[in-house]
Amino acid sequence: MKIAVLSFAHVHATRYIQLLRDRSDVELITTDPDAPPGDPTRGKALADELGVTYRAGYEEAFAERPRAVIVTSENTRHRQLVEQGAAAGAHVLCEKPIATTEDDARAMINACEQAGVSLMTAYPVRFHPAFAALRRTLAEGWLGSLLSVHGVNNSSAPGLDRPWFADPALAGGGAVIDHTVHIADLLDVLLDGEQPTQVYAVANTLLAQGGADEPKVESAGLLTLTYARGLVATIDCSWSHPSTHPTWGGLTLTCVGDRALAEFDAFPPLLDGYDTTQATSRWEHGTIDLDAAMLDSFLAAARTGQRAHPDGETGLRTLRTVLAAYESLRTGQPVATAA
Repeated sequence: MKIAVLSFAHVHATRYIQLLRDRSDVELITTDPDAPPGDPTRGKALADELGVTYRAGYEEAFAERPRAVIVTSENTRHRQLVEQGAAAGAHVLCEKPIATTEDDARAMINACEQAGVSLMTAYPVRFHPAFAALRRTLAEGWLGSLLSVHGVNNSSAPGLDRPWFADPALAGGGAVIDHTVHIADLLDVLLDGEQPTQVYAVANTLLAQGGADEPKVESAGLLTLTYARGLVATIDCSWSHPSTHPTWGGLTLTCVGDRALAEFDAFPPLLDGYDTTQATSRWEHGTIDLDAAMLDSFLAAARTGQRAHPDGETGLRTLRTVLAAYESLRTGQPVATAA
C-alpha cells in the first residue's frame, strides 16, 4: 500500500517515517516543500538521512496516487493538505490539533465525507493498553460515579527545535493548543463524547522562548472543565520541562470516583538511574510504541475502507475545548460551551 507523508514540520513526522519505512507492506513516499532552505531537520536532507523516497512537491506526491496520506504540517496548513488528500481519494491521518478554527475543521470533515475517505486525528495515547484498562474499570463501575479528573500533559518547549510552534500564525497558539487536545481526547473516550458545559483557562508566557520582538505564545496553561453531570476536570497543558530533561515530557490522568481512585501514566519508566558518562539521569521507556499502534489502526482502516478512529468529529470536539479556552483567556471569564 502506497503511503505519502506530507510535510516534516511536526516533531512526530520523523517517527512516523521511521515506522512506515520499516514495514514490508508499505511503499513510502515523502515530501516537504515548505521546508526552510538549508534546514537539515527538514526537506530532502532529512529524507536522505532516513533513506526514504522524496518528491519535490505535494502535486508530485499526489500524482503517484497514494492510498493514504499523513499530514504533519504546521497546524494552520492542515486544511489545505487534507482537502487535497481527499480530492485525490486518499485516506487521511492528520496530526493534532485537527485545525486551528472550527470552520477549517468542519471543511476538512466535509471534504473527506464527500470523497468517501477516512479522516483520522492523530491521538496515539488512546491506544495505550493501560488506558483501555482504565476505560474498562470506569465502564464496569469499579470507580463508581466519576467526580473529578486531573490530566497533565507537559513537555519541553517544541519551539526549541521547531520555531513554528511558537508562531501563532502557524500554530494557532502555544501550549494550550498543543497539549490540551491529548487530554481532551482521553476525556472524550471516557465520557463517550460528552462535552463540557463550561471552560475556564489561565495561562502565562513566563517560559516563552525568543527575543522581545518575537511573537509570544503561552508556555504554561491550566484549564478547568465543568460538565452537566457535575464532573470537574482540569488539564495542565504546560511546556514546563527544561530542555535538559531526560524525556520529552509525559502524560498522566487521575480519575476520582465515589468508590475508588485510578491513576494512568502513559510513559512509566522501565529503568531510572544515573549515567556517569553523561552526568545526567538515565530514563528508559517502559511502554508500547503508541505511534506504531495508532499507525496500525490507520492502515487497517485504509485497507478495509472502514471509518478510522479517532475520527475528524473527535478532532473537532477536542478543538472546541481549545477554542473555548482561548476565549476564556481573552475575556478572563469562564466560557459557556454547547452541552
